[in-house]
Amino acid sequence: MNIFLRSVQLVLPVLTAVSLWPEGTARAGDPAAAPAPVRTIAADWEKVRGNRSDAWSECIGAGRAAEGLRAAWQQQLQMCRREIGFKYIRFHGLLQDDMGVYTETQDGQPRHNWQYIDQLYDALLAMGVRPFVEISFMPQALASGSKTVFWWRANVSPPKSWDRWDDLIKDLVRHWTERYGEEEVRQWYFEIWNEADYPAFFAPRDPDRRREEYFELYAHTAADVKSVNRAYRVGGPAGSTTDWVQPLISFGLSNAVPVDFISFHAYGLGGGPGGLDEYGEQLHYLSKSLHAPAQTAMKERLAIDATARPGLPIHVTEWSASYSPRDPVHDSYFSAPYILEQLKHTESGIASMSYWVFTDIFEEAGPPMTPFHGGFGLLTLQGIKKPAYFAYQFLALLGPTELENNDTASWVCRDAEGSAQVLLWDLTRPAAATVPNQAIFRKLLPAASKGSVRVALAHVPPGTYRLALRQVGFEKNDAYSAYLRMGAPEQLTRLQEKDLRETASGGPEFERKITIDKDGRFEQTLPLRENDVLLLTLARQSHEALP
Repeated sequence: MNIFLRSVQLVLPVLTAVSLWPEGTARAGDPAAAPAPVRTIAADWEKVRGNRSDAWSECIGAGRAAEGLRAAWQQQLQMCRREIGFKYIRFHGLLQDDMGVYTETQDGQPRHNWQYIDQLYDALLAMGVRPFVEISFMPQALASGSKTVFWWRANVSPPKSWDRWDDLIKDLVRHWTERYGEEEVRQWYFEIWNEADYPAFFAPRDPDRRREEYFELYAHTAADVKSVNRAYRVGGPAGSTTDWVQPLISFGLSNAVPVDFISFHAYGLGGGPGGLDEYGEQLHYLSKSLHAPAQTAMKERLAIDATARPGLPIHVTEWSASYSPRDPVHDSYFSAPYILEQLKHTESGIASMSYWVFTDIFEEAGPPMTPFHGGFGLLTLQGIKKPAYFAYQFLALLGPTELENNDTASWVCRDAEGSAQVLLWDLTRPAAATVPNQAIFRKLLPAASKGSVRVALAHVPPGTYRLALRQVGFEKNDAYSAYLRMGAPEQLTRLQEKDLRETASGGPEFERKITIDKDGRFEQTLPLRENDVLLLTLARQSHEALP
C-alpha cells in the first residue's frame, strides 16, 4: 500500500501585489494574468552531485572589537554558532583605543597591552569561533594624522613610525602564538586594513599616492606577521571594490611580498550617490541585477585565474544587499531569498562569503535608536531573529550531500541518517529599479502568488519519516512586518518584544508522520509566493535501519 504524500495542499492566503509593481508584469488577479505556474524540483536519491559547499558558513562579520566584550553580543554570537555554525568572525577596530592596545609613556616610550584582546579572543575560541583578523585601525598615539571615521572615531591614518608599528604587530602576533599555540594561529587569517581604496577609511600622507601608501602598509604588516611564523596567512586588499586586487598581486610578485589570499567587498546597490552612508541620509536603490554580489565575486575569480597566481583563495569579507546600516532592506523578508541567491551562485571558487553582519549591536553611526532601523544584522539589538537569520539557519539544516537538481534556486540534500532536505526560494524584484529602498521596505509589502512548487524525489529509502515545512516570507517568521503592524514603535515594551520573538520562532508550519513505500517516490506540492523561502525536511525515524 502506497501511503506517501503525493500532494498535500497548504492553505495560505493569496495576497495582492503592492502598488510598487514592476512595469510590464501581470499582477495576481489581473484579467491578463497567466494561469498559475507550477515549478518542479525533481531529484533522485541515488544521483549525487557531491559534497555541499560550506563557503557560506566560513565567516561572519561584526562591527568592532570593543562591541564583542558585551554579554549580549557574545550571547547572540553563541546562538549563531550553535544554530548556524559560523567558523570565523571578522570585525573592525582591533587596535582601536577602546581596546587599550597601544599607549605611550610621558617620556614617549610605547606600551603594549593585550588585556581586552585576550578577553575577546578567549571568548571567541571557547565558542568554537576563530578570528579572521582584520588589522585595523590606527591607535591615536601611533597615528600620523587626525582623520577619523564613525561615531567611535576610528583613526584611519598610517603610523607615524614604521619601527613602532612593526614592533606592535610583531609583539601582538608573538603574544597570540604564546597564548594559543602555533597550530591554532596557523588556522587564522590576517587581513591588512579595511577598504583603503575608499577615502573614508585611509588617509595617506599624499592623497595622490593612496594605493602606493597602502601597499607600503601592507608590505610592512605582512612581513611583521610572517616574521613570527612563515606559515601564518596574510592577505588583502579588503577593498570596497576589486580595483586593487590585480595590482596587489603584481606588487607582491614584483617585490617578494606575500599574498596568501585575496579579500574584497561586494554589495547589491546600484544608482544613487553611492559611498559611505553612516546615518542613512541617502536614498538607496537595489542594483539592476539581483545577483550583483555574486557576479562581483565570480568575475574576480575568473580575473585572478588569468594572472600569474591562479587559484589564489578569495574571501569576500563583507557583502550584503546594501552598504548602509540604515537601509530597511536588511530588515525585510526580501533579504532571505536574496542571501540564498548569492550563496547559491558562489559555491564554486570562493573560499568564504562573510555576510556583514551578524548583529545590530553595531555602532558605526552610534547606538541604534529603534528596534528595526535597517541595521546590517541578522539579529536585532534585542536578539530578535530577522528573516535573513533564517536563510542561514535553514542552510545549516541541510545535509552534507547534495543531489543532482536542475532547479537553480534550490538545494536538495541528504544526510548519513537517511533524511532528506529541500531548500527552495523565489527571488522577485519588489519594485522597479528606479524606486528607492526606503519607499519599498519601510511599509508592509504583501507578497503576490507565484503559483505552486512541486517537489518530487525518487528512490527515497522506504520507511517512516517526519515531514516538516518551515517558511520565511511575508508574515512568515517575519518580525519586521509584525513590527510595522505594531505601528513601528521607537521603543518596545517587554510584551511587544516577546510577541516579536514568538513571531520569528522558526518553528514548522506543519509537521506529520508519513510512510514512503518500497517504490521510493515522494511528492509534495506547495503554494509559493514572491520571495518565499521554503524548507521541506524528511527526517527518517531513528529506530528504523536503512535498507
